[in-house]
Amino acid sequence: MINGVRHTGIVVNDIENAIKFWVNLLGFKVVIDQLEEGQFIDNLLGLDNVSVRTVKLAAQDGSLVELLHFISHKSLPTWDGNPYKTGLTHIALNVKNIKILVSTLMKAGYYQVNGYQKSPDGKVLVCYLVGFENVLLELVQTI
Repeated sequence: MINGVRHTGIVVNDIENAIKFWVNLLGFKVVIDQLEEGQFIDNLLGLDNVSVRTVKLAAQDGSLVELLHFISHKSLPTWDGNPYKTGLTHIALNVKNIKILVSTLMKAGYYQVNGYQKSPDGKVLVCYLVGFENVLLELVQTI
C-alpha cells in the first residue's frame, strides 16, 4: 500500500535560521522554496486565508525534510523535551561521521541528550541531539 515516505514536515518560527541549520550544519540542499496560498492549501489544512512558506530540503540519498513557516497563523511550540510524548518525536538521520557532526553542532550551540550508544547488535553508533527550534534528531552511523 505504501510506496515510501515522501517527506517529514517541521513547522518552524524562524525559517531563515532553520534553513541555515539544515543546509549549513547538516548538509541538506534546498530543492523547493515556495509560498503556498489559496483555496487548495486552505482546504487541505482546514484553515482560512493560509499563507505558508514551504522549503523542501534533500539529503544526499534523496530523502526530504519540509520546513513550514506559517505567515498567516502563529506557530505554537509543542516539544516538551520528552522523547516519549505522543506525536512526532524525532527524525533519524544516517550520518557518515557522528562524532564530527555532533562536535560541529555543539560548537553551534546545540546539545546532545546523552552520550553515544552502540546498538545491541553492534552495527550502529547512535545519539540524540536537540537541534534548531528543539527538533530532536537521532543521529545514526553505521559502524
